[in-house]
Amino acid sequence: MDHAYPADELMPLTCLGRVRGLEPSRGDVDDALGKFSLTLIDTLDTLVLLNKTAEFEKAVRRVVTDVRLDNDIVVSVFETNIRVLGGLLGGHSMAVMLKESGRMLWYQDELLHMAKDLGLRLLPAFNTSSGLPYPRVNLRFGVRGPETRTGTETDTCTACAGTIILEFAALSRFTGDPTFEAHARRALDFLWEKRQRNSNLVGTTINIHSGEWVRRDSGVGAGIDSYYEYLLKAYILLGDDQFLQRFNTHYASIMKYISQPPLLLDVHIHKPLLPARTWMDSLLAFFPGLQVLKGDIRPAIETHEMLYQVTKKHNFLPEAFTTDFRVHWAQHPLRPEFAESTYFLYKATRDPYYLEVGRTILENLNRFARVPCGFAAMKDVRTGSHEDRMDSFFLAEMFKYLFLLFAEEEDLPFNVEDYIFTTEAHLLPLSLSTASNSQGNVTCELDDSNFEWTCPNTRLLFPDPAFPRNLREPIRSAVDKSCPHPTTHRDPGMGRPPLRAQDFMANNPEHLELLRRMGVSLIHLKDGRVQLVQHATQAVSAVAAEDGMRFMQEMMELSSQQQKEQLPPRAVQIISPPFFGRVVLTAGPAQFGMDLSKSSSGVRGFVTIAEPYNGCSVLSNGEIVAGRIALLQRGQCMFAEKARHIQKAGAIGGIVIDDNEGSSSDTAPLFQMAGDGRNTDDVTLPLLFLFHKEGNILLEALKEYREVEVLLSDKARDRGEMLSETEYEKMLIFEEGGTQEKDHTSPASSEPVHQSQVTIQEQTTDDSGVGQESVQPAEGLGSYVPVAVGEEPAVDGDHSSQSVDSLMADWEEDLEAFKQMEKDEL
Repeated sequence: MDHAYPADELMPLTCLGRVRGLEPSRGDVDDALGKFSLTLIDTLDTLVLLNKTAEFEKAVRRVVTDVRLDNDIVVSVFETNIRVLGGLLGGHSMAVMLKESGRMLWYQDELLHMAKDLGLRLLPAFNTSSGLPYPRVNLRFGVRGPETRTGTETDTCTACAGTIILEFAALSRFTGDPTFEAHARRALDFLWEKRQRNSNLVGTTINIHSGEWVRRDSGVGAGIDSYYEYLLKAYILLGDDQFLQRFNTHYASIMKYISQPPLLLDVHIHKPLLPARTWMDSLLAFFPGLQVLKGDIRPAIETHEMLYQVTKKHNFLPEAFTTDFRVHWAQHPLRPEFAESTYFLYKATRDPYYLEVGRTILENLNRFARVPCGFAAMKDVRTGSHEDRMDSFFLAEMFKYLFLLFAEEEDLPFNVEDYIFTTEAHLLPLSLSTASNSQGNVTCELDDSNFEWTCPNTRLLFPDPAFPRNLREPIRSAVDKSCPHPTTHRDPGMGRPPLRAQDFMANNPEHLELLRRMGVSLIHLKDGRVQLVQHATQAVSAVAAEDGMRFMQEMMELSSQQQKEQLPPRAVQIISPPFFGRVVLTAGPAQFGMDLSKSSSGVRGFVTIAEPYNGCSVLSNGEIVAGRIALLQRGQCMFAEKARHIQKAGAIGGIVIDDNEGSSSDTAPLFQMAGDGRNTDDVTLPLLFLFHKEGNILLEALKEYREVEVLLSDKARDRGEMLSETEYEKMLIFEEGGTQEKDHTSPASSEPVHQSQVTIQEQTTDDSGVGQESVQPAEGLGSYVPVAVGEEPAVDGDHSSQSVDSLMADWEEDLEAFKQMEKDEL
């Protein structure tokens, strides 16, 4: 209220309000902003729960007098429904409760009138043949017509269409107008009809006109999450058996195909035994809380514990993380889903362990996210960097669930058991189930045959207080990799000690046979890594199975040690003409060899391709590689072995290029090359790793220019610092001849342009207007001839017919193309 009102959100780093149109666009994220004081409306019922009734009354007056809903602005139907409509209905519920207790006697349903006004503004989005809503709507003009600037979309996410029923049904029952509930039910009915009938799963994205699935991957995270949540909660709020039957059908399939305790992994709806990806997103953290409502406590405990251990590793839950619990997407916008599940598990078990989990959440927020003007989202959980962002859901949900977790019964101004929480944690009274609705009378109780659908008594479920702890222990070990050191043991029937983790090589047939005997299978992941899984029943004997378990524990320890040694990314900077340091490729480091972070100048040299390309034997072109940086292909042997072969040939450095076509640092987590389990002190040259996309840029440059010089370093260097005086003069002449936009006195003119980043960062431009990720492989650059001071333009066979002027014109043309590409990417 001090720094941002009446803006929709607070920007906690700059202590300003975020007003749509005045700040740079953030894409779809901004669709939640509608110039309707979003955060204030989203926080109304939080104020009452926290006993701030005077502030609530003041806030309601402000909303009623200040907020306009007829703005000419395009907003997300989903976000506006759960945040604004839900916020108005939650605020109305609280105001009615306070009025009944003798406070706020002036209140005459003003928030409800605003809620109906907003509901009517959202209704045009449902005008489709399927009944599924358009994803966006113009608050003033609807979805059709040139003035709406929307209505051309064809796809929406399952959650976007299936997370309407609570708010719309509540609006219908508060106002007596059945229209809203009818539209929400129609959308849910359509999604149910379009489920895959064999797997009983739904996809992530659907065509709102044809009903065809656009994205057929299915999980419980982003894109689907609250669809499942609203089926169960619609039954709780409205008492309609049909919603519970549908939820239970879906839930059985989720537990059959998606749940791999403690993991929840996306699958394909038509081939549900086929994994769709090897990482999980943070939105699935709500699911243990939903399982508590369902009454399935055991898997809720297991998944929650996995999420807690990931949280402890990174301070916050990364936006996405891999099946081996590494960061996949490093952001954390202060999402509340993990706190929500923690609250529900504490309610179900009364296990004080979950109070400790809550303490961890609270302390991490205060230590790492709190800034002078609020709480800032984490841009990268690995570095602790902030983003100038505090979403409205932080106040609407996070504070609500944390307060409820720690509150004693006497701390609460009302009985929360009389309400249900929407997906935005807004409070809707359960008494709405008896209010009139458009569907006629609905049975509110289940018959005896469905008794198993009800939630079990947790006192009977946990007669032993240690039971939840016993479920958590193995998961903690798996994530935290803190297993005890194994003792020396023998290999059953082999007459010698078994395979040790530090000796294991994935391409050694004898090692693979030893794994098979121990019941350990090896899975090759799409990103080139391997994953080990043990099935004790597949071991040749009980003793072999025990050896397999010890091997897995050793491997966990070894992996944990390597993670603790996680190194930051390195840079490969192309410095020869016509690049002049402008292209910087993000590279993965090696855990052995020269440490570039301790070198002030890095390693500079021309690149050449090693023969054989895999570098797994003595090089046949050693005389060419000597004194140069060798390019190698990943695979066939260990990284340390490649390094030794090029070092023996006299190379000054090496770059390993991924053989997994299409891989990129844009989409894959940072890759770090490990040693071979032996002492690698003999390797003294630097070795870096490039994903396929970045490596291909380097190979294309080499193919076109023959002589390509690069700098291997810990970070990109300023061109003025990196180039010699003669080279810098060449660059200036080259650029002055090609564009009048350059101002070489500006410090920005020597900033390099990164081809890709390990962490997702805001788009930035240098003085030429070329943005990050907009510099393309060398074939897009054309052929350029550098001109030195006092020299005539060089003449080469392929370029003799080209004048310098025409080359410079090509360069300017490409710059314009880069600018357009940057706009497209933004």
